[in-house]
Amino acid sequence: MATMPFSASLNGLSRTKMYPTSYPLWPSMYLSIPSFKTSMGSSKSDIFQNGLSLQQPTFAGFLVKCRSLAVNARSATDKTIYDFTVKDIDEKDVSLSKFKKKVLLIVNVASKCGLTTANYSELSHIYEKYKTQGFEILAFPCNQFGGQEPGSNPDIKQFACTRFKAEFPIFDKVDVNGPNTAPVYQFLKSSAGGFLGDLVKWNFEKFLVDKKGKVVERYPPTISPFQIEKDIQRLLAA
Repeated sequence: MATMPFSASLNGLSRTKMYPTSYPLWPSMYLSIPSFKTSMGSSKSDIFQNGLSLQQPTFAGFLVKCRSLAVNARSATDKTIYDFTVKDIDEKDVSLSKFKKKVLLIVNVASKCGLTTANYSELSHIYEKYKTQGFEILAFPCNQFGGQEPGSNPDIKQFACTRFKAEFPIFDKVDVNGPNTAPVYQFLKSSAGGFLGDLVKWNFEKFLVDKKGKVVERYPPTISPFQIEKDIQRLLAA
């Protein structure tokens, strides 16, 4: 876990400790303040931006409760994947509530990535094997990683369905990071991320969703669909 230095002046003594920079997003979460005046003046942190409100510390150890993050955490846990509507590859609205009581594997895909052939082939194989047992793959094209999904929606559809015989649903091209992140990916990352949610790292990152619409696991791009198969079986059997 990454750490950050914490400096404080107490009765003329200078002390430095290391505190983790990654914290779980729980309603009762407490954060350490990176700079603190123990004599005159008020405590202040320069690293918390974007409207996060901090309560002045009242406990020894310089711990502070972050109310904004607590509210966001509660809000995220209340939602499920079924609360979102997305557009399919033909730009028609699709409510994800149509996938209720199914196990979902959600993947950001690309046509020109070094991982494309292996992932599309394995995704198609797993979908064919489990689609009658309540399993779905939801593929979201994304061009944010090396510009490796530059084509139009019709181009993407033809590529996936012709070359790899993909039968699972493919949706409209989206952003998975940055200011234009699709709401469904904001939910996925907040449900299975670190402090303030982790960025999607590359093409073919995967989120596994249970029959209740909750994210239960997140896999980096280097984890292949075949390596996830046992987790899929476990959720299908639940």
